[in-house]
Amino acid sequence: MLTIISDLLDTRQIHDVRALIDAAQWVDGNVTSGHQSALAKNNLQLPEDAPESRQAGQIILEALGRNPLFIAAALPLKIFPPLFNSYAGGQGFGVHVDSAVRIQAGSGFRVRSDLSITMFLEDPDSYAGGELTVETQFGAQQVKLPAGHAVLYPSSSLHRVNPVTSGRRVASFFWLQSMVRDDSARQTLFDLDSSIQALATAVGQDNAEIIRLTGVYHNLLRRWADA
Repeated sequence: MLTIISDLLDTRQIHDVRALIDAAQWVDGNVTSGHQSALAKNNLQLPEDAPESRQAGQIILEALGRNPLFIAAALPLKIFPPLFNSYAGGQGFGVHVDSAVRIQAGSGFRVRSDLSITMFLEDPDSYAGGELTVETQFGAQQVKLPAGHAVLYPSSSLHRVNPVTSGRRVASFFWLQSMVRDDSARQTLFDLDSSIQALATAVGQDNAEIIRLTGVYHNLLRRWADA
């Protein structure tokens, strides 16, 4: 499942995040790479423990917590603190799969990476290339979104960032552990929830069938969730 989350950050929040990270010291992006990723990765990144990264990440986490589409699609249990990267001058990230478990540097905090998130922080017209390409069951899908928009996709998928041939691509990226490990089960719950919300708008939340379907949703969630 690939889900676009539009306008996750508003103009003010984008400005605040960029003011923080643009003033920080960037390092080689391989500081967080596994062995396989290091062979394909060529970018810059903010260190995990940089105060600017933590402050900017908190803005994003608070926005996620208020976003109903994100909650419905991800069913998040634990979220890795957002990281930030930059691509320019032909830099890119070849085809790879994200590590199954991410451990926060200097702590015991870890997440199973069920879903990956890329939050775009640059006007897409200001740089060439830099598309996030995700291999899905329907073929490769390319994603290049306006600043403040995000995309959610399975961490198990093959994906890459195409080389940036002009300008600069700036984004946040991170992972989460869902309450529902299985992608297909999570998709089923999301589709059911979306249908319930659409039907409730048409016939009312107190409709007997809406109440029955809501019970089905929660009983499936109860069966599949690890919480």
